[in-house]
Amino acid sequence: MNDFPVRRRAVIKAALLGLAALPAGTLFEQALAGTPPAQTPLDPNDPQGKALGYAPDSAKVDVKLNPTHKAVQKCSNCVQYVGKAGDARGGCNLFPARSVAAAGWCRVWALKPGA
Repeated sequence: MNDFPVRRRAVIKAALLGLAALPAGTLFEQALAGTPPAQTPLDPNDPQGKALGYAPDSAKVDVKLNPTHKAVQKCSNCVQYVGKAGDARGGCNLFPARSVAAAGWCRVWALKPGA
């Protein structure tokens, strides 16, 4: 007689749960290590980037199309920018999983408090 019966359904269920937990474990490990997930650079021709008027260089923004643009407005001093000071690129809350140029600009720009 078996003292510890193992059902096939329980084994399959445990295996599937284990496989599902692998990606979560990687994200948890990255969070503990403080390394953000890899981000791809935002292409100015990206539909969301185009809709928000993203330009990788604030100095080259067409003022006729974007009359609210000022020369001092850059992604690096925007409240949505999550990159570190001095980095050439960083994350943006508006473009998840994408990085934007610190010298860039878009129509949603808003001054970061304390900047």
